[in-house]
Amino acid sequence: MPRVAVVLSGCGRMDGSEVHESTLCLLYLAQGGARYQCFAPDESQVEVVNHCTQEPVREVRNQMVEAARIARGDILPLVEANADDFDAVVMPGGSGAFKNLSRGPEDINRDLKGFLNAMADAGKPIAAICIAPILAARALGDRGIRLTIGNDPETARLIEETGARHVECPVDGCVADERHKIVSAPAYMLGPGIADVAKGIEAAVKQLLRWCE
Repeated sequence: MPRVAVVLSGCGRMDGSEVHESTLCLLYLAQGGARYQCFAPDESQVEVVNHCTQEPVREVRNQMVEAARIARGDILPLVEANADDFDAVVMPGGSGAFKNLSRGPEDINRDLKGFLNAMADAGKPIAAICIAPILAARALGDRGIRLTIGNDPETARLIEETGARHVECPVDGCVADERHKIVSAPAYMLGPGIADVAKGIEAAVKQLLRWCE
């Protein structure tokens, strides 16, 4: 039974992890026979957003505490994620997750970067969903990895600036880098709804678990 780490960072697409993407990842991991453990930084979010108005609010929220809503309380600090304990890692997206985990090209969360590099060094598979491929690129781009965020030129440019290669992909597909064992899917970078993004996420998780066999 594969052991998979799932990296979250809050709850809600605008200031944390995208809820649909996160839930679908957990569902397909469970359906595929994997055991998963959720992690998130034990740090404040960059901002807090009212998802009804889409406006920032003056609050302070902790990424791990908020992500525990998705994980049903079963969550650990990201600093405790150890590559020796897992067979694979999944990163759901969300613009909030991107902001929380990487505040610039040279400013990616240190614990995330170390964990991803340790997994890659061990040849263990990584899945990145939606905008999360930029996080993978900023941690691992100098390895020449192949990734997708769909077809947005500006976001693709951010990936290729790291040395990674961007590949266009439809919402119901995924891009599998067999050499580096990294799979990515566009999800809500393309949308438009949960039924659409589910297909690509399912394909990505299935590929991840095939590499674990």
